[in-house]
Amino acid sequence: MSTATADEGTTAGPGVVIADDDTDIRRLIELAARRAGVDVLAAVDNGASALDAIREHRPALAVLDVAMPRLTGLQVCAAVRADHRLEHMRIMLLSAAVHAEAVAAGYDAQADLYATKPFSPRSLAAQITALTTMGARP
Repeated sequence: MSTATADEGTTAGPGVVIADDDTDIRRLIELAARRAGVDVLAAVDNGASALDAIREHRPALAVLDVAMPRLTGLQVCAAVRADHRLEHMRIMLLSAAVHAEAVAAGYDAQADLYATKPFSPRSLAAQITALTTMGARP
């Protein structure tokens, strides 16, 4: 995968990078993103590919499954937050884990939103709309 060649000052492009190792869930997230009017820039099945796609496309939003192979959603989130070139980006974590410790770990990794599975594509589309219309992270 190629690396981004944009200037350091580049702002977020429209769109979303989606990462989930479950094909059916990934397709539902893609459907929700399209319902929200957001371009799907990449839809991948592992965290390492997600991080590569994020670095390449510099999307406005990444929707990441917490439990993925190669890198977890938490690890991808932490890597994104450590990269000043990506500081504009919003991150939504998705997980079946709903206990307080899991949610806290998501927010400790500096996710903008921690959403739970199962989800309805309609409600996920509303959450994607909200995150993509908020503008860049302060």
